[in-house]
Amino acid sequence: MTIQGALTILMYALAPFLWLIVAGLALLVVIQLVARLRGYRALAYRCLGANLAALAVGLSGLWWIPAFTNSRLAYVATAFDWVALIGAMVGLAIAAWLVLHPLSYLLRGRQIQTT
Repeated sequence: MTIQGALTILMYALAPFLWLIVAGLALLVVIQLVARLRGYRALAYRCLGANLAALAVGLSGLWWIPAFTNSRLAYVATAFDWVALIGAMVGLAIAAWLVLHPLSYLLRGRQIQTT
């Protein structure tokens, strides 16, 4: 299979969920902007709960990413399949962290700094 063929399949698989992808990106941008306007700095603020929650979301991808593509985890057989699945899980964890970390700052970070 060529790269163009794989991208075509990916485009058809993601097309029904394009609205969800756009909504997720909009949520990420809005939370990042609001938090940064209120003093959030990613490397200065620490929240173990947000880190663990992002890790849990990434690991949950092991279950629902194959279901998202109407597949099963048992069908992930080749090394390329595993690399793609692990890459998707890492991307999912990073996206979750980019939303949850500033959100935790907005909800409780400023309380910690004022006490």
